Amino acid sequence: QVQLVESGGGSVQAGGSLRLSCVASGYTLSIYYIENMGWFRQAPGKEREGVAVIARDGSTNYANSVKGRFTISRDNAKNTLYLQMNNLKPEDTAMYYCAANPKAGRNIVELVLGFPYRGQGTQVTVSS
Repeated sequence: QVQLVESGGGSVQAGGSLRLSCVASGYTLSIYYIENMGWFRQAPGKEREGVAVIARDGSTNYANSVKGRFTISRDNAKNTLYLQMNNLKPEDTAMYYCAANPKAGRNIVELVLGFPYRGQGTQVTVSS
């Protein structure tokens, strides 16, 4: 079992920045052993969207909608996953969820939606 707790959401104006954090617990002693971790989001009335994914080896992939603006990273020593979001746009408004897949798999951002473990989410609101 992996427990994930997100934080860092909030309300910002367009062009602003936020950094989301996701602390993991319950899986061995370190997220180093979790093969893939990522973020997905869901806005009211819209389908869930994979945002970013990072593999154990540090390789990353992003949705086209956030490429160049968002950066995913992981700190294995702190058991924490991050999502740095810059140049935020109103269309980035959504609930953001952290997700984890301990087993080996393809590092494809769309697959984040099917990861077996996920947190409760943190709200991001961007005003124009």
